[in-house]
Amino acid sequence: MAPASASSVVVIGGGIGGLTAAALLAKRGYAVTVFDQAQVPGGCASTFRRRGFTFDVGATQVAGLEPGGIHHQIFAELEMPLPESSFCDPACAVYLPGETEPVQVWRDRDRWRAERQRQFPGSEPFWHLLQTLFQASWRFQGRQPVLPPRSPWDLGQLVAAVRPDTLVTIPFTFTTVGQALKALGLYGDRRLKTFLDLQLKLYSQVGADDTALLYAATALSVAQAPQGLFHLHGSMQVLSDRLVAALERDGGKVLMGHTVEHIALDQGRPTGVTVRHQKTGETWTQPADQIVANVTVQNLVQLLGNQAPRGYRQRVRSLPAASGAFVLYLGVDQAAIPPHCPPHLQFLYDGDGPIGENNSLFLSVSRPGDGRAPEGRATVIASSFTDLEDWAQTQDYPTRKQRYTEVALSHLGQFFDLRPEHLLHIEAATPRTFAHFTGRDRGAVGGLGMRLRTFGPFGFANRTPIPALWLVGDCTHPGEGTAGVSYSALTVVRQIEATMGS
Repeated sequence: MAPASASSVVVIGGGIGGLTAAALLAKRGYAVTVFDQAQVPGGCASTFRRRGFTFDVGATQVAGLEPGGIHHQIFAELEMPLPESSFCDPACAVYLPGETEPVQVWRDRDRWRAERQRQFPGSEPFWHLLQTLFQASWRFQGRQPVLPPRSPWDLGQLVAAVRPDTLVTIPFTFTTVGQALKALGLYGDRRLKTFLDLQLKLYSQVGADDTALLYAATALSVAQAPQGLFHLHGSMQVLSDRLVAALERDGGKVLMGHTVEHIALDQGRPTGVTVRHQKTGETWTQPADQIVANVTVQNLVQLLGNQAPRGYRQRVRSLPAASGAFVLYLGVDQAAIPPHCPPHLQFLYDGDGPIGENNSLFLSVSRPGDGRAPEGRATVIASSFTDLEDWAQTQDYPTRKQRYTEVALSHLGQFFDLRPEHLLHIEAATPRTFAHFTGRDRGAVGGLGMRLRTFGPFGFANRTPIPALWLVGDCTHPGEGTAGVSYSALTVVRQIEATMGS
């Protein structure tokens, strides 16, 4: 049923968060238009094709497809079938420096318990604490709290989500993973700390010393049953394609190749956006009653210009430096892939030259028949975090890019058979690549980093200081990943509905 006011909504950015918000609002009767500068929807969860290979741009695994999971809920409301998928089991095989046997993060809880007890003797008190916090946090999150609250309605949703079992998490609100390890006498376990640093950097952008313990409890536990991480059949593009299909079915529009350059305000409220058609150069103002920005907080401040509230602008400027990514996309002969290769691997290397901040690589490997490669071939995607400022220089950019590619190939050659006849396609992306194709400020990836100051009640709200201007995506609660940004989108939809009184 359409809202009585027939409100128009502009969504800036066609990533998973923006498309989810748009599709849900269209389903509920709003007039929705999505603008995105790219040619393909999905943002960092989109794909591109080369020589018969399909490569996931950034995100390569999905959480929340299980019954009751966030994607399961959203696709049910949209009356769209869930994408075909399979569990990642192990969710990740982690190779620590100089080791040939990985730490395998199994989906089965008993199997994972046995693995970690064998790999990290004496660490069980830490994992037991994580599980206790995760169970309480997961139930709390399932009751759809709004964090951080910025209105009486938001506060009411937060209070309504609290139960007696939520109280167990309160003493750990200001605790980092590193502090928990110290309290349990485990901080000196260098091997455990290295493993946690690797995994947490992947999910929270920062290591154990900086990651909020309550965030880590979910990030390090969600891979186990009855939850799990999923490998989509076809590609990550399936998610955005189905969201677009639902949106257009319900009367919404998605305009790719259109850049939003400015958010117009009148008396402190948004009235519309300035849009530029990339091919023709034509610009116009698209009016809107509500604006949903699926952008970084840095991009949001840029879109507002001198209209951005001073305190908000200063808070954004004071944020720690965001992370970038160097990504290597390989199309290979299947013979290059070792037998029984897990779909996701993580390596930390010693020695010969850095690739990214931690000399580490996170790998995603296609499976036979999953739609990412022709028969007898496979894709390998290897990514590493890297400093954004290092890529801002123009004079040595090609040299730096080539050096990163060569070092990454050298490391990968220790695990894969990358003789020349097996390498069918090589392509690399840097922060400059991500900035060009996604529009994210300087090509940053993965949100703000789940430090205490930016996590949960202390993070950036979906409800901005400007009425009727909303923020979705990995800069808001609960953080990065398709499940996280989808939850932020659902929160905004509920807030808009409450604001409109419907």
